[in-house]
Amino acid sequence: MIIDWNNFTPWTALVGGVLIGAAASLFVLLNGRIAGISGLLASLVESKAEGRGEKLLFLLGILFAPLLWMLLGSLPAMEFQANWVGLLMAGLLVGVGTRYGSGCTSGHGVCGISRLSPRSIVATLVFMAAGFVTVYVLRHLLGG
Repeated sequence: MIIDWNNFTPWTALVGGVLIGAAASLFVLLNGRIAGISGLLASLVESKAEGRGEKLLFLLGILFAPLLWMLLGSLPAMEFQANWVGLLMAGLLVGVGTRYGSGCTSGHGVCGISRLSPRSIVATLVFMAAGFVTVYVLRHLLGG
């Protein structure tokens, strides 16, 4: 593994992690609900869901955060090594997986682990293992 020390930004990563933790904590303290993104998105399309306005505002905050960041500095360069079909397939698989797993990495990984939920700990370990295996297979076995 090679670390690009010129572009290594531990302080912004630390601040980002603190902001994610603070947002999830405030959301559960003020609303009594877990800030799992897939659950918030799913509840927006349900006709009888409670608290749709606050959920929508939370999700809009996630979408507009990069725009706010651009007022303070430039966004990091993004590079996609997959084609659009691969990205769409990956998004579809992640979406299906979050429904079968009853949550996503934010719900299980950030909120569930912080509550010491055994189900969330197992789910997060499975997410991570699946990601490791996928990268290994695609990059080392299939040569992608």
